[in-house]
Amino acid sequence: MLGGLVFAVCMAGTTLPTPLYGHYRREFDFSELTVTVVYAVYAFAVIAVLLLAGDVSDAVGRRPVILWGLGFAAASAVCFLSASGLGWLYAGRLLSGLSAGLLTGAATAYVIELAPPGGAARATLVATAANMGGLGCGPLLAGVLAEYAPWPLYLPFAVHLGFVVCAGAVVLGLAETVGERRPLSTVRPRRPDLPRGVRRVFGPAATAAFVGFALFGVFTSVSPAFLAESLHERDLALSGLVVATAFFASIAGQASVGRIGVGRSLPLGCAALLAGLALLAGALTREVLALVVASAVVGGAGQGLSFRGALSAVAAASPARKRAAVISALFVVAYTGISVPVIGVGVLTGPLGLRGAGLVFIACMAVLVTAAAGYLLRRPVPAGI
Repeated sequence: MLGGLVFAVCMAGTTLPTPLYGHYRREFDFSELTVTVVYAVYAFAVIAVLLLAGDVSDAVGRRPVILWGLGFAAASAVCFLSASGLGWLYAGRLLSGLSAGLLTGAATAYVIELAPPGGAARATLVATAANMGGLGCGPLLAGVLAEYAPWPLYLPFAVHLGFVVCAGAVVLGLAETVGERRPLSTVRPRRPDLPRGVRRVFGPAATAAFVGFALFGVFTSVSPAFLAESLHERDLALSGLVVATAFFASIAGQASVGRIGVGRSLPLGCAALLAGLALLAGALTREVLALVVASAVVGGAGQGLSFRGALSAVAAASPARKRAAVISALFVVAYTGISVPVIGVGVLTGPLGLRGAGLVFIACMAVLVTAAAGYLLRRPVPAGI
């Protein structure tokens, strides 16, 4: 459980700037496209770390890698606290991505390995819930502090920096779970490792993860602008709450996998993602806040169902010595979803407007998730996973 809290603290920092982008746009005078690029820099950094060092914690141990991740999280907070121009935002997002990249595979594997005998399923839920719960707490914390407390561009990062320091102290008191460690010099960049037993479920599972994270990427990067410009809702706490709702709904979806089963959770998650995309299309065309919230709830639940199902399936099919590397491969696909489509929305916002860009995004994601659901219905995940 303590490992999950550390994971959540780190992930909260990655979404902390979400409700503040409007302030930064006015302060530093940049466009909506720049917002999406600033946001996506984080995801590109995550992908780079996962590709270059996705299995580093398998070699040197979980604790050292997690401590390095927390160090980058602290450095990111310092960048935002020092921000006097756009360059600081890029640096802060880059460092945040390095932090998340190091922690994603290592912390997920660490939480699972710290579980008592027979507790692997619950530990998987704790790991994925810590990931999504942390992502949800970031915009909620920043929105509330920015709306109701002084220094809106500084206080959220100062508070998070304090949490990161406490998380580091917790990690120092936890046990290491990697028995046979190797020198850092033995770690080499490599392609994402997919053992033969994982490949059957990886394709459709990764596609669902891609769409779910893409939906979250759009919510996190451009929904505050949509709420402010189209719905005239400028309360930062409300903006943070709407974004957080999607992540918290994801946790509810993840918690349902134990009752539904991994095999059924993937196609059901795809169906819920499709429904969430449809609701988002309705929100964009009708400009109704209730539809935005409904999209966050339904789409978030679908992301949780599909993502925990995907993670459980690939983790169970992976050899222990390659588990972090396989998990990292899944996250490479997921974080590609949270970056490339988001920048696409930013590019299209200029000629099409935010509504038109959003509808193009929804159409593309609907095609992908429908294809994944169709594959899973033809070739279900084995019931034993």
